[in-house]
Amino acid sequence: MPEAKPAAKPKILLIEDSKELSAALAGVLGLKGMEVFMARDGVSGVELARREKPALILLDLMLPKLSGYEVCKILKTDNATWRIPVVVLSTLSKPEQVDRAKAAGADHFVAKPYDLDAVIGEILRFLPKH
Repeated sequence: MPEAKPAAKPKILLIEDSKELSAALAGVLGLKGMEVFMARDGVSGVELARREKPALILLDLMLPKLSGYEVCKILKTDNATWRIPVVVLSTLSKPEQVDRAKAAGADHFVAKPYDLDAVIGEILRFLPKH
């Protein structure tokens, strides 16, 4: 009898320029059974999203090269990536900044500093159910 293949790990793309924050969040997501890809700037984030087709993108707004707003707009107007949910994680959390992120296509917004359990809950909410 053939052995059952383990379910594929959901791919998460984390576009965040803070090494400390990225490492901490990636570690926790890895423990939750997710495969995490990281980009430190907007340009490489867009490239990784197109190449890896993650199940979800976690996006900071303050990034080098391209802002998170620009990254979100690019991803949400690209035929290859527009369906991928984007959850913004940012300190830019004034109402007009949240509205601007949502206008760029963000599916959800979480203000930093955030509660890690709440972020994990949001991630799980957006991942496809098996």
